[in-house]
Amino acid sequence: MDKPKIVVLGAGLGGTIAAYEIQAAAKGRAEVMMVSDSETYSFIPSNPWVAVRWREPEAIQVHLPPIFAKKKIGFTAVGAKRLHAPEKRLELNDGSNVIYDYLVIATGPDLAFDEIEGLGPHGGHTVSICQTAHASAAADAFDRFVESPGPIVVGAVQGASCYGPAYEFALILDTELRRRKIRDKVPMTFVTAEPYIGHLGLDGVGDTKGLLESTLRERHIKWVTNARVATVEAGMMHVEEIAEGGAVAKTHDLPFAFSMMLPAFRGIAAVRDIPGLTNPRGFILIDKHQRNPAFPEIFALGVCVAIPPTGPTPVPVGVPKTGFMIESMVTAIAANLAAILDGKEPTAEATWNAVCLADFGDGGVAFVAQPQIPPRNVNWAASGKWVHLAKIGFEKYFLRKVRKGESEPFYEKLALHVMGIKKLRF
Repeated sequence: MDKPKIVVLGAGLGGTIAAYEIQAAAKGRAEVMMVSDSETYSFIPSNPWVAVRWREPEAIQVHLPPIFAKKKIGFTAVGAKRLHAPEKRLELNDGSNVIYDYLVIATGPDLAFDEIEGLGPHGGHTVSICQTAHASAAADAFDRFVESPGPIVVGAVQGASCYGPAYEFALILDTELRRRKIRDKVPMTFVTAEPYIGHLGLDGVGDTKGLLESTLRERHIKWVTNARVATVEAGMMHVEEIAEGGAVAKTHDLPFAFSMMLPAFRGIAAVRDIPGLTNPRGFILIDKHQRNPAFPEIFALGVCVAIPPTGPTPVPVGVPKTGFMIESMVTAIAANLAAILDGKEPTAEATWNAVCLADFGDGGVAFVAQPQIPPRNVNWAASGKWVHLAKIGFEKYFLRKVRKGESEPFYEKLALHVMGIKKLRF
């Protein structure tokens, strides 16, 4: 009798770790396969450092095929063209097909630069740090910028759902410009769809509002909240400040010589517009066990899952689905697949706790939200130089974990236990 086939779609932060953890949980009872569009894993949280040349791309990347071969996990980098969910079939870009018994979707997002005229690195006027290749191109643009400095605009547009990297990049730029002794030549503005600074798509965590507002003031960075970016031209961003009720309260024409704006996210084309699988934005619908109700053999984790916002805001603000939250989803899916292989019903639920280190180049803000969506049992934030050092340590640790093919070494379990942070809800 053939073993059931578990396919993981997407070799990013969540998918790579999911393949390792599912393989360990299956204990030889299933065949595990990874379908990716690249042979390279990139540690996306380090992209802001790549964009100012504090890291070279190669330093934060891992070549995956040898690791998957060693772990006896199937691997292809052909990429997925279309999911045919009723047939349990994944059509690949080379015309071949993969038939699965269980599918774990971990694709991350499609970057919706096209939804705002002039946005983004592909024919637009702003740079990106969403992908390592984008960050490398941003570093080239930053090199040109420092030869002739001018205004900088950084932030996140309407519908974005991951705000931490925008704050990180604005403050890393500030640190780098001060090191180059040209900060005095660079007016900076932070533009965000959030209703207030430090909202983060989470309605704040601890005193992130106070911490981040004071940090921006200390660094002489102005801000515009409730911002809807209308269009971007070469050297000019047109922003509408939206009042309660949706009316335009104020318009801002913001000149820039360098700009990075995080785009809105949507589901990738391969899974969009499948009835019962996705919401209108193409995000995967899941239940409390990370399982799609219409296609119970499909699980999903990370940025590609559908999560409702924390509450109504004048401008659409998404909820972040990154970091530790992804790792808790991975653990829940691995446990549930193991239960199914045992002939049992899935019971594991991810805690969706948020644990974040936001690096500012010479300091930073850390926060813990348990659970991620209010009301919470733990709601804590702190700042200091230790956050920068902790982010460096986490980068080295996580890359080592990927290179070794490990999901959660014992010392990570021990550290999380000591801090009272759990991946699963009991």
